[in-house]
Amino acid sequence: MLHDASHYAPIGDKVILITGFDPFGGDSLNPSWLVAQALDGQRIAGHRVVAAQLPTVFGESLHQLRALATAHRPALTICLGQAGGRSALSLERVGININDARIPDNVGAQPIDTPVVPGGPAAYFASLPLKAMLRSVQQAGVPCEVSQTAGTFVCNHVLYGLMHMLQAQGVGPAGARGGFVHVPWLPGQGTPSLALRDMVRGIHAALWAAVLHQSDIALGAGATH
Repeated sequence: MLHDASHYAPIGDKVILITGFDPFGGDSLNPSWLVAQALDGQRIAGHRVVAAQLPTVFGESLHQLRALATAHRPALTICLGQAGGRSALSLERVGININDARIPDNVGAQPIDTPVVPGGPAAYFASLPLKAMLRSVQQAGVPCEVSQTAGTFVCNHVLYGLMHMLQAQGVGPAGARGGFVHVPWLPGQGTPSLALRDMVRGIHAALWAAVLHQSDIALGAGATH
């Protein structure tokens, strides 16, 4: 879902692009899109938030993300996705160059062991201040973690593709940064879950931290397994 011209930020405004996905896997809603919608139009430290929906489809999701980046030239892009089974907002550290779909995407495609970008590097790190974002979200009273895996479905596909656009292809203004955050199920979708208002509050806090911290802070948040 692309915004029309009426949603474009005024000239001189910096843009935060935030995306969510449409429902997939038999669900009737996707909390990642509901969170993005709730933040559309917010102003954060001289930036205007622009929300857009991506399809849960290999390939097409990246085509639409590129079109959004070209139209809005965001200083910061944060893509959101649903991760059923997780209990906290998950700030993704790395996207890997592989598609390995356990279930079909929304057009029935189910790539197995194919690259996101043929010939691309094995992985990209997100260019967000993850530890600063973690601290900010936790201080807002919302459970949050740094995640070491974005999976191998369309979420990882988009994270890797986003970072390839920013770092290898130079899409967007100089210094543009990006990354990915997984959100849990909503109550009623499954357990564990998190209320929509808490997700929105947490992502709002994360956006503030991402804008205000050009470099990250030192804070332990690693994993032992």
